[in-house]
Amino acid sequence: MGKHYLNTLFAPKSVAVFGASERADSVGQIVFQNMLESGFKGMLYPINPKSAEIQGQRAYASIAEIGKPVELVVIATPAQTVPGIIEECGLHGVKAAVIITAGFGEAGAAGIALEKSLIETAHRYNIRLIGPNCLGIMRPSIGLNATFNKGGANVGNIAFVSQSGALCTAILDWAHSNDVGFSSVVSMGSSTDVDFGEILDYLVSDSNTHSILMYIEGIRNARSFMSALRAAARIKPVILVKVGRHAAGSKAAMSHTASLVGADDVFDAAVSRVGVVRVQTITQLFTAAKALSCGFRPVGDRLAIVTNGGGPGVMATDRAADLGLTLATLSDATLNYLDQHLPSNWPRSNPVDIIGDAQADRYHHAVKACLEDDNVDGVLAILTPQAMTKPLESAQALIELSASHSKPLLTCWMGESQVAEARDAFTRAHKPHFRTPEPAVEVFAHLSAYYRNQKLLMQMPGPFSHHVEPDVESARLIIEGAMQEHRKVLTEMESKALLAAFNIPVAQTMVAHSPTEALLIAQQLGYPVAMKVNSHDITHKSDAGGVMLNLANAHEVRAAYLQIIENVKHNRPNARVDGISIETMIVKPNGRELMIGVTSDPVFGPVITFGAGGTTVEILSDRAVALPPLNNFLVKDLIQGTRIAKMLGAFRNMPPTNIEALEDVLLRVSEMVCELPLLKEMDINPLILDEHGALAADARIVVEYRQPSADRYSHMAIYPYPTHLVSQWQLADGTELTIRPIRPEDADLVKRFVHDLSRESKYFRFMNSIQELTESMLVRFTQLDYSRELALIAVTQEGAQEVELGVARYAINPDGDSCEFALVVADNVTGKGLGQKLMLSLMEAARDKGLKTIEGEVLNNNHNMLKLVTRLGFVIHSSEEDRSIMKVSREL
Repeated sequence: MGKHYLNTLFAPKSVAVFGASERADSVGQIVFQNMLESGFKGMLYPINPKSAEIQGQRAYASIAEIGKPVELVVIATPAQTVPGIIEECGLHGVKAAVIITAGFGEAGAAGIALEKSLIETAHRYNIRLIGPNCLGIMRPSIGLNATFNKGGANVGNIAFVSQSGALCTAILDWAHSNDVGFSSVVSMGSSTDVDFGEILDYLVSDSNTHSILMYIEGIRNARSFMSALRAAARIKPVILVKVGRHAAGSKAAMSHTASLVGADDVFDAAVSRVGVVRVQTITQLFTAAKALSCGFRPVGDRLAIVTNGGGPGVMATDRAADLGLTLATLSDATLNYLDQHLPSNWPRSNPVDIIGDAQADRYHHAVKACLEDDNVDGVLAILTPQAMTKPLESAQALIELSASHSKPLLTCWMGESQVAEARDAFTRAHKPHFRTPEPAVEVFAHLSAYYRNQKLLMQMPGPFSHHVEPDVESARLIIEGAMQEHRKVLTEMESKALLAAFNIPVAQTMVAHSPTEALLIAQQLGYPVAMKVNSHDITHKSDAGGVMLNLANAHEVRAAYLQIIENVKHNRPNARVDGISIETMIVKPNGRELMIGVTSDPVFGPVITFGAGGTTVEILSDRAVALPPLNNFLVKDLIQGTRIAKMLGAFRNMPPTNIEALEDVLLRVSEMVCELPLLKEMDINPLILDEHGALAADARIVVEYRQPSADRYSHMAIYPYPTHLVSQWQLADGTELTIRPIRPEDADLVKRFVHDLSRESKYFRFMNSIQELTESMLVRFTQLDYSRELALIAVTQEGAQEVELGVARYAINPDGDSCEFALVVADNVTGKGLGQKLMLSLMEAARDKGLKTIEGEVLNNNHNMLKLVTRLGFVIHSSEEDRSIMKVSREL
């Protein structure tokens, strides 16, 4: 594959600045001065029709006057001039622009119209835009400082992407005095064109970027954002701050960026699912990044605290409890070791108080023992300067220890002048250190979250979780029936039928349209019964007086029918009533009332919720959320995120509930979300869970029309594992093969496959002399986002081991209409038709995805591949950039 399509934005060879000026403190003056002072390594052109020379450089009246190619333009002129400038740039062949100017979508109706004109013009000429209303972009390694910040940035390996230009300036100022450098600084502004997803996509492939930090106010394209985050977090730590955690902040964020802001707990669930760490403050953003950059391998949340003072140890313990961290239980071996090296009066517990007179040897032994304890995931060492303390020697002892251990080791040397040398030593050794215990504990929490979220990232559930498939067609017919009647709210009967179609246990329900019919149904079901109003217009039946429970005989049933009708007439006079639903009164003395729901987030689409149920659900506010699709691992994680989870085990005199039944219902709800794109909202409340199983006592479902899409899962932010692409095939010699999409757990399989390829096959596939796949390459090849790429592998069973025989993959190009493919088969099956079969399967999947063209690059001496693509109808021509490469393409 060639250079990234945003290369002209991040690594331009020539830059023109529209609005470059001599006027002191104007945006154009500062931008052009920054470009000069940063030592930009390409050609630089100031454009201003009113000046012949600007800051000692020849000025141009227009871009056409330059007469040479320009790869990037920076625009700092009044808003009304910008669409015309983009038109000129399009005619000149420019492909990237940074628009610093404000006054577009955030400035009312006139600004919105101007922004629309700007975008239309840019799209017509295929110009990619950063901004408008942004600070600009920096790439310190090439001297690119296309911003109006006062000064530049140090060269480093952190990329910082922000929707707030003002925050960028503050962080750049802070970074200078904190020895923080950047590979890139991108101020997104209004993100009218290039969005977070595309910026992340570039930074993933940027060798200068080791970690990515983000400041987010709102998201425009959730699928692109999630897809790019997943791709980035597989390779590099991604840490972000998302503001708008509360309603007032969300409102301010929307007015600032015009991006969508959804529920904060949904955002949390989304970014955790794709392996990203979210922090609350800018300081945490950079301290977490520094900690992750130290090479730590976090493996859990069990923290050991080593301290020479009881008070600081208690402070750290309190903060750990606040954050839900686990204080590690030290093993007997560790306790015995510490008994030999600590004073006899040490408390034999965690925190490990090594007593106030501790010197370097005690710190060494205590921290070493904790780091080597399998019950410990990380260590916080705290020192307070006391009369006999040697802060520098103790610091040096821990620096040496940390070099030989991968577990996180964080230090907190409290005080000031007496510990200054020690802090300098930590800084020189690039070891994270803190002035007080609480921030250190917070960073460990972020490291722990990174480990947890990386496990979530590895989950690739399919749309179906059970061998017994649901009756999807019946469910769709129920929804279509309601839509044909122009209804969005399903009746209780319809809602329960929908649940039953997905094998969710429901209480048997029948509808009566008269008191007499109610008596007959109650007699048939058996007493006691519950009766509820059946109305499309009433969501909360209890509030309307439409629920009567525990009715024990015919007299009570008749009276209840009449009373419900009367209550509804009084409380909801305009509601249409279609009878009264009757069901057996559910008597479960050990039952816990739960709620499972589906809601539609404005940013991330369908979300599954779980928590305490019953009539007090709004008051208790016990809710955890997850983005579908789910599997057993994700379901367990969702349940544990609630307070009600503690009541699902043995509780007082009640036996533990059947958790497997609850997990089963949640998995079935995930299937509903995947397969029913018209499902907008759902409440199963209460879902009654006891030791025998789960039962949906009541349900409410809202549907909404959605434009059909060729992409069957376009309504979801996270694409399910495409199980529908799994197929069986047979080689001519009878070898049975499974062709399926690749999975993260295939890493070892792929590594063996590439290792066993011949030197020639490796060269034809990778176009270089690669011998083994690196860890980062393995991650890229096996942890896919199926919404943007696909790899179909052919595997066979050899004894107890699965063996890969070939793989075909595509990646969707930025235009969204075409994809680039790659293919390789094992040398021992070459010429047996496997390559053709894989390509046909890949092309069919691409066609079903709505793609129009498939293309690739083939070395001109790879004769077998050229013969294959010829048979498949590809057009072949030589590459203009490299005559040894043939470009091949085919319409789908």
